[in-house]
Amino acid sequence: MDTTCQQSKHCDVIAFDRGEARERFVTVRREASDDLSIFDGFPPSSGEMTAQLVFGGCDFEQAARARMFGAEWPVLWVQGDVCPGTRLSGTQAFILDGRSVHRVKLADRIVGSLWSDENADYCLLAGILPADPGDTRGSQTISSMQQIEIALHKAGMNFSHLVRTWFYLDDLLAWYDEFNAVRTEFFQSRGVFERLVPASTGIGARNPAGAALAAGALAIRPRHGRVHVQEVPSPLQCPATEYRSSFSRAVEVASPDRRMLIVSGTASIAADGKSVFTNDVHGQIHLTLDVVEAILRSRKMAWENTVRAVGYFRDIGDLPAFEKCCRDRGIAPLPMVPVNATVCRDDLLFEIELDAVSTVGLEEEKGVAGDVAYGN
Repeated sequence: MDTTCQQSKHCDVIAFDRGEARERFVTVRREASDDLSIFDGFPPSSGEMTAQLVFGGCDFEQAARARMFGAEWPVLWVQGDVCPGTRLSGTQAFILDGRSVHRVKLADRIVGSLWSDENADYCLLAGILPADPGDTRGSQTISSMQQIEIALHKAGMNFSHLVRTWFYLDDLLAWYDEFNAVRTEFFQSRGVFERLVPASTGIGARNPAGAALAAGALAIRPRHGRVHVQEVPSPLQCPATEYRSSFSRAVEVASPDRRMLIVSGTASIAADGKSVFTNDVHGQIHLTLDVVEAILRSRKMAWENTVRAVGYFRDIGDLPAFEKCCRDRGIAPLPMVPVNATVCRDDLLFEIELDAVSTVGLEEEKGVAGDVAYGN
């Protein structure tokens, strides 16, 4: 597997050549007075957009879609619930060359992309909404789960194939406990706890539809026994299920040619499940980085293996504090979008999610290696 990486102050493109296919993780941050300029590279000149995440003011959505010629692919658009919505923070996209991509629709909306290779079938969902945005929050949560399930069924999959979810809740702190209870009950009804509990992110953010929540998901169905999907525990934190939050700290998907580590949204939570470093943003950031680094190291990876990250800041003015913490630890700039949004507890100031890729550990007896290395 060949890897190329291009980084600049405002854009990161990390590409993998996997046989006849090429995968690109693209992260774009706002760089000009024209907020919509972050969409100028979409759709790409080659390849298919499988899904796109957009972080910023909901009022920009229609103009952004027009700039992207209608954006005929799955889009998950959210505005952090403490963000004034007067600007766009950035966007991330996963682009695939050399594979046929099929769209998944719900009620005439494109909400997913389906593709396959010799190892597995993949379904990436974005922009999942409840059927009735006027219903109660609990009912909208159930509906969103059902919509994910219907979309997966259309792709020939089910909840057993889920490896990752995203849930963006409007006014999160007012009903996160209710959301967790409903999610847990739904997972129980689908036997999720008897298999793999997916990695996940839960963040406070509104959506252009005005629904109580918007969601995304990644499902993978292996085609043979050499693809392994497993939960990865956090060396420094207890399982989230111990405090009634139904997600895995991380999930690893190992194929014959690479390993992908999907790290859930991670914040300043100690081994006993309690928040720590209250009102100390530097302390919270450093502990969060300690936790993520320990997960990476447990899978023979490092920060340099990161292909995509999102940093969630209660106060976006704390971004320089994050950058200083990274410099102090020798962490090079990450392919990250900084987002102004509420984390799942009112005493948490920062959270980060990321994906990392490596080939180290696949066939150590043959001396195979191939860490991601960034270049300018």
